[in-house]
Amino acid sequence: MTSSYFITGTDTGVGKTWVTLGLMACFKQQGFKVAGMKPVAAGCEWRQGQWQNEDAIRIQHQASIDLPYSVVNPYAFKQPVSPHLACQGENIELSLIAEQFNGIQQQADRILVEGAGGWYSPLSETLDNCQLAQSLDIPVILVVAIRLGCINQALLSWRAIQASCVKCAGWIAVLNDRDMRFTEENIQYIQQSIKASPLLGVIPYMEKMDAEKIAHYLKGF
Repeated sequence: MTSSYFITGTDTGVGKTWVTLGLMACFKQQGFKVAGMKPVAAGCEWRQGQWQNEDAIRIQHQASIDLPYSVVNPYAFKQPVSPHLACQGENIELSLIAEQFNGIQQQADRILVEGAGGWYSPLSETLDNCQLAQSLDIPVILVVAIRLGCINQALLSWRAIQASCVKCAGWIAVLNDRDMRFTEENIQYIQQSIKASPLLGVIPYMEKMDAEKIAHYLKGF
């Protein structure tokens, strides 16, 4: 049976892609056939006759099955701005994303779907990450950047997920500020505040991110 997760974050630039890649590596090490999606991506380069996003390419290459880029990233936009601006009015069809997702389900045991930005970040003029996760009807994993202000961002994001009636499978802490003080205390406070969703891993600060190393710290799987 295929298990899938939607990866969201407390903000943009918190480490969602590397957590996604780490989870894919973790599941591959467990012997599962793994695939990933980044349905909507902004900030792309023209490659092989289409717009392609660097993070989506990483997800495509990390998979244990061979998928066309257009399946991994159905909506790719050139400008490195919020997708609702980068799309320039183009309509994003949930039905197309669901079709690609369902096709992957026939081939993979584990699927990771990475959102763009935070939970309520817009993907188009009429769609946001929350609606995308709801339409796919899969559990959410919240990526929390442990930096100044992280407690407020984590609790706001978690409560928003709960209010959206989507299951939160857990959260992952990413230490992306090497100068952050009292990291353990911040993580403990968040953990105590959202007991209903377990802490699935703590990713230490890394000068160079590495999916295999990240997989080592994902103890919740």
